[in-house]
Amino acid sequence: MNLEISGRHALVCGASKGLGKACAMALALEGVNVTINARNMKALDAAATEIQQAAGIPVNMVACDITSREGQDAVLANLPAVDILVTNAGGPPPGDFRDWSHEDWIAGLNANMLAPIELIRRVIDGMIERNFGRIVNITSSAVKAPIPFLGLSNGARTGLTGFVAGLARQVVRHNVTINSLLPGPHATDRLPAAQNYLARHYGGDVEAATRAMLEQIPAGRFGSSEEFGLTCAFLCAASSGYITGQNLLLDGGSYAGTFG
Repeated sequence: MNLEISGRHALVCGASKGLGKACAMALALEGVNVTINARNMKALDAAATEIQQAAGIPVNMVACDITSREGQDAVLANLPAVDILVTNAGGPPPGDFRDWSHEDWIAGLNANMLAPIELIRRVIDGMIERNFGRIVNITSSAVKAPIPFLGLSNGARTGLTGFVAGLARQVVRHNVTINSLLPGPHATDRLPAAQNYLARHYGGDVEAATRAMLEQIPAGRFGSSEEFGLTCAFLCAASSGYITGQNLLLDGGSYAGTFG
């Protein structure tokens, strides 16, 4: 399937590994000029090299904290335009809300709600002027079904979802779409944090905790980064302009709601 986005310019945040890197890879393989961002320069350089070798096109990279104004300035200064924006930031740590301070909440909101909104604010008018824009927010399945030990993530990501639900309906007439991808457990570097946290209920047995997690997934496995990235690329396609304001679950069937 030709997604008809070759030559477009994309900014993919949190793309040195995991789901972000998979999204950048899928877009680059479609001929998109990709700029990737992350804080760790070494990991970012390795990701850029891997994507360049696979796609055969240069990959721009900017190592910085995308949740800061300085980081956003640095990334956007390197782009002639942003046709595709994929927002992504590592989620807050698991825990009990009784242990979280005001500062913990502010950090979670900044990374997973306010920073994505600020990036959207800074690129959306250009998208409207060019009559093309695809914004994909990587959030979490917790938006649909809150995860008890991820309260910081539940709150921040749901706030982002509520905001873009309204904005998506305002800009779609300009061929600018905003959608969110809601991953359930995927085989990425973040998975061990959940496994180790849950293992506390199984006497520290990580394997038992992992089996318990898999029992809740009808597909019987964790998701792969590659399939996640391909879904992201599909939402960015020229032919996906009639899809907006949606929250697409990639959770192997874990959410049991009739209407998803």
